[in-house]
Amino acid sequence: MSQSDKPANYDKGKAMRTKVLGEAYVSKAVANPADFAAPLQDIVTSYAWGTVWPREGLEPKLRSIVTVSMLIALNRPTELKLHMRGALNNGVTPEQLREIIIHGSVYCGFPAAMDSMRQAKALLEELAQEGVVDNSN
Repeated sequence: MSQSDKPANYDKGKAMRTKVLGEAYVSKAVANPADFAAPLQDIVTSYAWGTVWPREGLEPKLRSIVTVSMLIALNRPTELKLHMRGALNNGVTPEQLREIIIHGSVYCGFPAAMDSMRQAKALLEELAQEGVVDNSN
């Protein structure tokens, strides 16, 4: 699919997705238009990131908190880790991430919360190695 054949709001979505998830992740996700998953990447970029995320009514930080909470509930650790990185990019603190997970344990169950905490810990360790966050506590 050429750039001119991309769905409506694709460019707007790619910009928002890049702002939240980072250039490296988005570039890799959309790099190969012949990839098996490319059509789904186009839909996600256009609809989720180009139509829903830019809507007024929720600031990006709050959208990230809601998204992380839903991914805890759905027990989707791969997407959760990605969106926790986005939440940090949107101003959520590591301490707030921990509290979101603890709060979610009551409503989503301890197994989902334990998986979520593992993902958060791994992410914070990665970010500390990158020099992005202080993970000394």
